[in-house]
Amino acid sequence: MTNLAKYIDHTALKPNAAKEDILKLTDEAKKFGFASVCINPYWVRLAAEQLKDSEVKVCTVIGFPLGANTAAVKAAETRDAIQNGADEVDMVINIGALKSGLEDVVEEDIHAVVGAAEGKALVKVIIEACLLTDEEKVLACQLAVKAGTDYVKTSTGFSTGGATPEDVALMRRTVGADIGVKAAGGIHSKAEAEAMIAAGASRIGASSGVKIIAE
Repeated sequence: MTNLAKYIDHTALKPNAAKEDILKLTDEAKKFGFASVCINPYWVRLAAEQLKDSEVKVCTVIGFPLGANTAAVKAAETRDAIQNGADEVDMVINIGALKSGLEDVVEEDIHAVVGAAEGKALVKVIIEACLLTDEEKVLACQLAVKAGTDYVKTSTGFSTGGATPEDVALMRRTVGADIGVKAAGGIHSKAEAEAMIAAGASRIGASSGVKIIAE
């Protein structure tokens, strides 16, 4: 297995994550060489300051965790995050619009974030797979690719389920080789992380990154 740390977005998205938790997260990310830290938007500036002399990227979340904000709000969040130092943004799709068959709305929502990122930040689109049928998962991924995303992502980790190798494999088949697939939610062990990578994941979102590497 290649360097597992380079796959991991070291994550702290709980609402009660405090300043000391973010500082611990950035220190661990530098120590273990994780791909990024994934944090709520308020902490982006602090994380960017802590990581400025490292290769670790700063990732934040947009329209999180429900995805039900308007496209204009998501675009404004994206611009603000980049201004504060974000290198990557993980946005949640408008799940209700997808469920309603409003494909144009979903695509425009994603495109608003991609447009706001202006190529300055990597965009990952969270489809919240646990709430979708397989057909809807495929459609969500297709719309994300059409809107110009860099990655599709399984889950927020805040809904009814997290990543599964089956969903990762389905998403990988749908987007092909050129788009990233991020598996997130419920990945707590080295074996689970490696199963996601074997299924086609190119990034892992986990709050258990240190435990995974320690194994």
